[in-house]
Amino acid sequence: MIFLGPSATQCLLNAQLRCSTRRLFSGSSVLFKPSKRRTIAESKDKWNYNASPFDGTISEDHKSLRLVDANALENEATPPHGVKMLVRDFIEDSLYNPTYGYFPKQATIFNAKDTTFDFPNLRDSAEFQEEVGAKYADYGADRHDGPGRQLWHTPTELFKPWYGRAIGKCLVSEYLLKYFPYEDFVIYEIGAGNGTLAMDILNLLQQEYPEVYERTRYNIVEISESLVRLQKKKLQSAHPCVNITHKSIFHWENTEPSPCFFIAMEVIDNFAHDIVRYDLNTLKPYQGLVTIDKNGDFDTVYTPVTDPLIVSFLNSRSILKHSPPIHKLLLKSSRLRRLYRSLPLAPNLSAAEYVPTRLLSLLRTLRNHFPRHRLLLSDFSSLPDTIPGVNPPVVQTRFQNITVPCTTLLVKQGYFDIFFPTDFERLRDMYELTLAQPPSSTSQLKEDLSSPRITPLTSTASSFSLGSQFFSSYQPSNRRKPIDGVTSASGLPVGERKSSVFSHSQFLETYAELDKTRLRNGENPMLDFYKNVKFLF
Repeated sequence: MIFLGPSATQCLLNAQLRCSTRRLFSGSSVLFKPSKRRTIAESKDKWNYNASPFDGTISEDHKSLRLVDANALENEATPPHGVKMLVRDFIEDSLYNPTYGYFPKQATIFNAKDTTFDFPNLRDSAEFQEEVGAKYADYGADRHDGPGRQLWHTPTELFKPWYGRAIGKCLVSEYLLKYFPYEDFVIYEIGAGNGTLAMDILNLLQQEYPEVYERTRYNIVEISESLVRLQKKKLQSAHPCVNITHKSIFHWENTEPSPCFFIAMEVIDNFAHDIVRYDLNTLKPYQGLVTIDKNGDFDTVYTPVTDPLIVSFLNSRSILKHSPPIHKLLLKSSRLRRLYRSLPLAPNLSAAEYVPTRLLSLLRTLRNHFPRHRLLLSDFSSLPDTIPGVNPPVVQTRFQNITVPCTTLLVKQGYFDIFFPTDFERLRDMYELTLAQPPSSTSQLKEDLSSPRITPLTSTASSFSLGSQFFSSYQPSNRRKPIDGVTSASGLPVGERKSSVFSHSQFLETYAELDKTRLRNGENPMLDFYKNVKFLF
């Protein structure tokens, strides 16, 4: 799918047109080109740019394009021309480029200001949504000569402070059970937005758990410079225990030797994905590359998988026996694949699958730099209005006060939000598999873990790998292997409990003060909304 245009307004109008005619163009390559004549040969090349990547006839234009990644584009003042990049780099550049990226320049997180909704006095959920709409209206109308204000909300903002207090109660209960008073209460949060979640958690600790608050170290890792400024202004005067680092978590280098809690709320949906497709003859995987020619025209080509991160993801998926998105009968029988390929109009590649390679990068960062962490993660498990494909994203923008969903990933960089659903059961399996693997830099990790401060929860004894099964050979399936040098409160080498997946309502029914958000008619929007959200903890 191709999306072209010389200006932001034309891009958005084209997106609106494409979305209004979604059924007409579904499954075809559509080319929008502003009044530029082409020869018949040129049109054919464009329309069939990557008709068959297996016969060696890929256009010379593709070979001559400069291969770049999102890191190389960080210093660009404008979106690049004459380049090619992996799909994940195109998404990262579109969302996070410091100069023209969506989050640094376009996105605005809805904020109910210092006032909260008076839930007990609201009649029902309809009146609650009217109140939300009124607060949205306070931001003013969009201008009509380009993209509007990219405004979106989170449950943290809608249900503050009660949503943040539920997260805080979850964390502090685990801390009191396992680490207090021998270890500090160390929290890391990535993508902290307006800082509302951090404020609500710290207010809870300060008011109800003062002895824990005194031992709290709250660390925020934030990629957006504007949000860093906002978070410092909002948090550091009220809570001096807050430390804010302006950096991408994917560039993190320090190791945290202490037990810590790692929070990622409504963050991983914007993590970049790669596209993988399979040759239906050989089942060989191919990786997607986005090409941008000298005119700024987008296209997608597929080459054999060579990227190490994609290779690692596919290998891990194979170990976990997570099958690729191909019918099981076609996977098992080469004869059926040949028969299928002989059908009229049969594709030579499987459907485009969006694989969460950047999420795998996060899991590796946790394993290597936060060896004693506990992860609390929440995000969308399903989404409406996605583009075609397997595990595809929603690509949308606001134009003239209307949210416009699109049917293609190839849109003008910086003007569109791109966010993905997460298969939480597969994420849990991948997370546990990643943690079970040795760190990338074992020597450095051992050096960092050798803290001079000895507590009853640490040990200088020899490796637990030799004696952890001295009393019993039984290793519970819901427990990880013990970390060398770290014992439980009983002094025995018992591994951490493995993570579990919870629905949005299951988590909140366990930790939230539900009477605070219950409406007059008995409805509870904090439970009833966000049915498509899950927790990993």
